[in-house]
Amino acid sequence: MRPDVIAAWFREQARDLPWRRPETTPWGVLVSEFMLQQTPVNRVEPIWLDWMARWPVPSALAAAPRSEVLRAWGKLGYPRRAIRLHDAAAAIAEQHSDTVPSDVDALEALPGVGSYTARAVAAFGYGLRAPVVDTNVRRVVARAVHGHGDAGPARTKADLADVDALLPDDDAEAAVISAGLMELGAVVCTARSPRCPLCPVESSCAWVAAGKPAYDGPRKPVQGFAGTDRQVRGKLMDVLRTAPGPVERARLDAVWSDAGQRDRCLHSLLVDGLAEQTDDGLFALPA
Repeated sequence: MRPDVIAAWFREQARDLPWRRPETTPWGVLVSEFMLQQTPVNRVEPIWLDWMARWPVPSALAAAPRSEVLRAWGKLGYPRRAIRLHDAAAAIAEQHSDTVPSDVDALEALPGVGSYTARAVAAFGYGLRAPVVDTNVRRVVARAVHGHGDAGPARTKADLADVDALLPDDDAEAAVISAGLMELGAVVCTARSPRCPLCPVESSCAWVAAGKPAYDGPRKPVQGFAGTDRQVRGKLMDVLRTAPGPVERARLDAVWSDAGQRDRCLHSLLVDGLAEQTDDGLFALPA
């Protein structure tokens, strides 16, 4: 596989996403990476635009009440991400003079920032050489380099080494290739219906050359949504987020009939800091 071909393809074919535009700051990239975790691009884009207009720098978000942050997060899901981003903004404002650090280790030291997000910000926010590995990238490498139908379970060190081997020494070109690998997996080399005729590296793809053998290795179980605690937590959060003030317990009880599951989920929201109980027994978003 020729990484330079992927870079050329990306420059011509990349989707016009707002966080990819030249005027986007590393802070904007960091916000996008928090929002994009397990969330489709089309749901993220309008909320990202709203956030960047309201909170263009970390200190602006850090100064916002947590309740406002959670309301602005809307229905992106996994609202703990909003809390972690809020905490990361405070750390950047206090410890890094309101500037998102470019060093991967410094990024990983921020609340809620793991290895993937740190490398993504270094590559996409600062144009640095940093192997960025997500599900899409792993799939492209598994097929194009190793000839496998899918990547199987994550192998952190091996996956990073695979991508690192594809990147040139030049920072800017390496960053474009990192973005290209991710884009290729998201829109062409997809899990279920890869569009091989549109792939820029089809002629050098080891999987295509092998006849596209089916993947028969271990798979990550697909988790449903209906009836899960995640759905119940979302319904409870909807009540708190849309209410003008604290609500009575009855308002929350009405959203889910299984009292045991509902109580467990409400308790978990309180423990996670996504909700709080007032002295008079009402429930609200955290202040």
